Amino acid sequence: MTSETTPHSTSKGSFQQDASIIGLVGLAHASSHFGHLLLPLTFPVFMKEFSLGYTELGLLATTFFVVSGVGQALAGFVVDRLGARPLLFAALGIFVVASVAASMVTGYTGLLLVAALAGLGNATFHPVDFTILNQRVSVPRLGYAFSAHGLTGNLGWAVAPVFFASFGSLIGWRHSYLAAAALYGSILAVMVWHRDKLSTQVTRSDPQLHKEHDMAFMKLPVVWLCFAFFLLSTMTLGVMQNFSVSILRAMHGVSFEAATYTLTAYMLFGAIGVFVGGIVAVRTSNSDKVVASAMATGAVLLALCGSGMLGAAGTMAVLAATGFSIGIGGPSRDMMIKKATPKGATGRVYGLVYSGLDSGLAVAPLLFGLFMDRGWYGATLIGAASVLMLSVFAALGVGKRSLR
Repeated sequence: MTSETTPHSTSKGSFQQDASIIGLVGLAHASSHFGHLLLPLTFPVFMKEFSLGYTELGLLATTFFVVSGVGQALAGFVVDRLGARPLLFAALGIFVVASVAASMVTGYTGLLLVAALAGLGNATFHPVDFTILNQRVSVPRLGYAFSAHGLTGNLGWAVAPVFFASFGSLIGWRHSYLAAAALYGSILAVMVWHRDKLSTQVTRSDPQLHKEHDMAFMKLPVVWLCFAFFLLSTMTLGVMQNFSVSILRAMHGVSFEAATYTLTAYMLFGAIGVFVGGIVAVRTSNSDKVVASAMATGAVLLALCGSGMLGAAGTMAVLAATGFSIGIGGPSRDMMIKKATPKGATGRVYGLVYSGLDSGLAVAPLLFGLFMDRGWYGATLIGAASVLMLSVFAALGVGKRSLR
C-alpha cells in the first residue's frame, strides 16, 4: 500500500488534540446508537397508527441491522480508499434524510424504506470511527479512546428514549422526527467545522502487488474469529434489549416500570464497566484474556438469572452486574481487534468484523423470539448466556492468532 496523504503519527500527540479527536468521534458514535432506536421507540405508535403486529415491527429492526451489517462490511473498503471523513459526512446526511422520511410515512412500506435507509446510514460508523482513532490518536491514549467510544455509544442509547418521549409529548411523533433531523444536521455541522481533525490516511493498491491484495485479509482465520466474537456476544445484547423487560415480568411478576429500570441499570452499569475497562485496557497487553474473563463472568451471571433461583430483586441486581462485567471487556475488545488487523487494512477489517455486531442484533430477535413465543423465559436467558460463553472461545482464538 502507498499513502496518498502525509501519514499521521500515532506515537505522539498533544492531550488537547487527542481529546478533541476522541470527542468528535464519540459524538459521531453516540449519533449512530441514537439511530439504532430511531424507529423502535415509536413502535407503540406505529401499532396503533398503521395496525401493525409484533412480527411486522420486528422485521423493521431486522431490516435496519441487515442493511447496516452488509453495508458495514463494504464500507470498510471505501474508507481505506477515500478516507473516513467523506463517509462520516455522508452517514450523518443519510440520517437527516431518514429522519425527515420517518416524519412523512403513511404506512408499513414507508417504514421499511426508512429502516433500510437508516441502516445504510449506520453502516459506516465503526470502520470510520476506528480508522480515525487508530490513525489520529496517540498510541498510549488508545485504550482511553476506545473506552470513550464505548461510553458515548451507551449515551446515545440513553438519550434517544428521553429525546423521543419529550418531543413526542410536546409536538407529536411526526415532528419529533423533524427534531431528530435537526439534531443530526447540527452534528454534521460540527463535524464539518472540525473537519481538519477527522482526516485520515488513504491507501491505494501498489500496481506491483497481486490484484487480490485488497481481499487477502479475508483469508486470515483471525479476522473471522473476530467476526464470530461480535456475532455471538452481541446476540446477548439483542436478548437484553428486546426481551429482558418481558422476561422479568413473566418470571417474577415485577412491574413494567421496575423491569424497564432494570434494563436501564444494565446499560448504565455497562457504561461504568466500559469506563473501568478503559483503565484496564491501557495497563495490560493480554487483551484477549481480559475480554474472555469479562464475557465468561457475564455468562455465568446471566445463567444464574435464567435459573430463576435468585428471585425478583436478586435477578434485577445480578442483571445490572452482568452489564458491568460485559462492559469491562469493551475497550480490551477493541484493542484485541486492533492487534489482529493487518497494516493498511483498518477500514476493511473493522467493517467486516463489526458487521458481526449488526448480524447478532438482527439474528437474536428472530432466534430467541421463538423461545419467547413458547414461554421459555428462563431458557431465553440461559441461551443468551450460552452464546456469550461461546464468544469466550472466539476471543481466546483471536489472541492466539493475533498478528502483533
